[in-house]
Amino acid sequence: MHQFLSNLLLLFLALSWVALTPDRTSAHEAAQHQVNEEMRDAAVEFLSTLPDEQRQAATFAFDGPQRTDWQFVPMERVGLPLRDMTLEQRRAARKLMRSVLSDQGYLKATTIMSLERVLRLIEADREDVENIRNPEKYWFAVYGEPDADRPWGWRVEGHHLSLNLTSDGQLVVSTAPLFLGANPHEVRVGPRLGLRALGGEEDRFRALMGLFSEEQRRQASIASEAPRDVATVPGAPIDLGKPAGLPYSQMTPAQQSGLTEVVTGVLQNLRPELAAQELAEIERAGYSEIYFAWAGGLGPDENHYFRVHGPTFVFEYDNAQGNHSHLVWHSTKNDFGLDKLQQHYEQHEHAHAE
Repeated sequence: MHQFLSNLLLLFLALSWVALTPDRTSAHEAAQHQVNEEMRDAAVEFLSTLPDEQRQAATFAFDGPQRTDWQFVPMERVGLPLRDMTLEQRRAARKLMRSVLSDQGYLKATTIMSLERVLRLIEADREDVENIRNPEKYWFAVYGEPDADRPWGWRVEGHHLSLNLTSDGQLVVSTAPLFLGANPHEVRVGPRLGLRALGGEEDRFRALMGLFSEEQRRQASIASEAPRDVATVPGAPIDLGKPAGLPYSQMTPAQQSGLTEVVTGVLQNLRPELAAQELAEIERAGYSEIYFAWAGGLGPDENHYFRVHGPTFVFEYDNAQGNHSHLVWHSTKNDFGLDKLQQHYEQHEHAHAE
C-alpha cells in the first residue's frame, strides 16, 4: 500500500506541476487520453466477442434510463452476466475491468464476487441457494458506442459491486458512483477464514480514530448508533446538506495525513491516472472544506459508520448489519459524468456556433 501511495503521490505531483505549465498538450493530457483509449479498446474487444443476440443484451443507448439505474443488492439486472459468457468473453470482460482498476482494485472486486461462494456455505440450508448466491451473477453493460467519438459508458454490477465508468469520447470523465460491499465482512468459516475484502478501509478508519482526542471524537460523532446502511443508496439524494463532523482544518498534521489515507485508500482501487484525476478535483476544491463524521462504537464487533464529505465527493462506509459492510463513493455533482458531460456539450455547442 505504501508503495502505491508513493507512486500515486508522485504521479499527482507530476500532473499538478504539468497543469501549471503553458503546454496543455503535456504528459497530463497524454496520460488521461491513454486511459480513455485503453478503456475504449477493451470495450470494443469485449463487444467483438459477442454474437448478435448477446450484443443486444449487453448494449444500451447512452441516454437511456438504464445507465443511471444502479443497484447493489442481489437481483437480476440488465446486461450480460458472466454465467452466460464463454471463456473468451469472460477474459475480455475482465480485461475491461482491468483497464480502469489498479491491481488492488481488481483483486478487491473479484474477491467481492467470490464471497458469494462463502455465502453459499453459510446459507447451505437456504432454498435455491446455488442460484441466489452465484459468483457468476455479475452483469456487464455498455452504454453508447465506444468506437465512436461520442459519450459512452459501461458498468459491471452484481451483489455488493457497482463500477460505473463514463467517457466523453476523449477522456474518462467519471468513475462514480463506486460501490463495494462485503458479506461477510470477515470470513469466519471455511478455508478462507480471516479474509476481509474491505479490511483496509476499516483499518484506516480505526487508525484515524486512534489519533483523535476524546473531544475530537465527540465533535466528529453524528449519532450514538450507526445507521443501518449508508445514506446515499440508489435513488437517495447525494446532497447531504452542510457537511457534519470534524473539519480537516481543525485536525493536527498527523490527523490530516490519516484522513488523507482514508480517502486515498478508496481511490487506490482505481488505476493511478484515474486516482490522480480524482485527487486533483479534491485539491482544487480545497482540503479545508472536507469533514469527517462517524457513528456507533469502536469495539471489534460493534456497529460503526463513517463519512468523509467534501465539496466534490461523499464517501460513506457502514458495518452495521452484523459482519456486513458497505462502501460507496459519489461525486457530489458528477455521478455518471452528468456535470462534465454538460460542460462537454456546452463547449461543443459554443464551438459550432462560432
